[in-house]
Amino acid sequence: MTVLTRLQDAPAQLHPMNSAGELRRIHETLLLEDNPQDLARTLLDEQLQRAAQLPEPLPQDPSTWHAWVAEHSAEVARQYADYLQQRKAGGPRQFFSNKAQALYFLQAVAPTKLVDGAWLYGLLQQWRDPRFSGLLNTYLEELGEGNPAQNHVVIYRKLLAEHGLEHSSPLPDERYLQGAIQLALGACGMDCLPEVIGYNLGYEQLPLHLLISSYELSELGIDPYYFTLHVTIDNASTGHAQKAVQAVLELLPLEADRADFLRRVSLGYRLNDLGQGSRAIIEDFDLEREVLAMLERKCPFAQHMHSDYCRFDGKTVNEWLAAPEQLPGFLQALQDKGWIKRHEDPQASRFWQLIDGDGAAMFGVFSAYEKQLVHDWIAGDWTPAKKTTAFRRQAPSKPPIEVPEQDPDVQRLTAALQGQDAHAQMATLMPWLAPARHAHPAGLLATRRFIELKSSLR
Repeated sequence: MTVLTRLQDAPAQLHPMNSAGELRRIHETLLLEDNPQDLARTLLDEQLQRAAQLPEPLPQDPSTWHAWVAEHSAEVARQYADYLQQRKAGGPRQFFSNKAQALYFLQAVAPTKLVDGAWLYGLLQQWRDPRFSGLLNTYLEELGEGNPAQNHVVIYRKLLAEHGLEHSSPLPDERYLQGAIQLALGACGMDCLPEVIGYNLGYEQLPLHLLISSYELSELGIDPYYFTLHVTIDNASTGHAQKAVQAVLELLPLEADRADFLRRVSLGYRLNDLGQGSRAIIEDFDLEREVLAMLERKCPFAQHMHSDYCRFDGKTVNEWLAAPEQLPGFLQALQDKGWIKRHEDPQASRFWQLIDGDGAAMFGVFSAYEKQLVHDWIAGDWTPAKKTTAFRRQAPSKPPIEVPEQDPDVQRLTAALQGQDAHAQMATLMPWLAPARHAHPAGLLATRRFIELKSSLR
């Protein structure tokens, strides 16, 4: 049975068919269902078959993996030093040619970033077993240990909201694959332990693209904290990368079962290489294509909203917007009439003046991201005399963590814990640390209580 068959057999209210595609529906289902093991296992079986076709990435002897990870980290550091040298010599950005491309990237990787750490959720039941301490600590650190200022999903949601990206339209289906794999691994837990720790081993290695993304986002005035946080916690010395190797070594079974266990660890590692990676997503960006796609999404709402006062090449705006295939011609007509002046300061274009500013005739029609697309497309080769101020993060204050006691979920959790002994509380808390819940007030509260009890019950 394929994943699509599984979805078609499921209740319609849980799996509504929509144009976003199969993987998006799987991602949503795995995130929101309380017990999605069947769907998770079906997805994993399919993806592990794909992973088996990829080259073997791991050294044969696990005892060499600490050194192998350290060497990888050193090589990334060397490559990043070369990148910095090129930039200081006047070289251009390698990833983001403009801010619109950076925002496109943030939006494109959101289905993965918004379930950060999900692959480890299913191991929480092993909190008594010291062999799992490194993996559980990794998961709890992904959750910010219950501090919203450090919870990775909270941080990424805030980043999206700052740039008007939190309500973006559905993404290409492939963008949901990695997030779905992470959720599926978390749902299967101990049944797929070798695959989980193999995936964790691969995901926690420091990639070069993380360092370059952080640097270039900051240059464009975008807070890179989500990415710089991963640079520090994924280090090969004391961070998640080191803990990932140690987890494999501590959980290796007896000699007789070791070969199959390591085979499955390797398959889990290779799951990281499925779908579009960060570099492929960045390279996939085409500014004019994105502008046209954005305008096409607006056509059904805009084609009857304009007066017949203005005509371009003999057509009214409503007539131009009546058919999406006319949009390239409409943009050219706006340029021919001087409403858009490409490769100049967008402020000199009448069209930009209509959409930007509190008093603009089309104020509120375009989101912040949509405006950035239009701005950077008009600007083209033009560069402002004054460079964008690089983002500089202020030293964070440490206010006390507030518990919104009127929040219904907080009240429900508090009531459920009432009168329970410590071990019963641990069982009650675990579902609140799930990928769909841990970034909400009750989930953050549950995370802090889980850590407190875990420490006291040792």
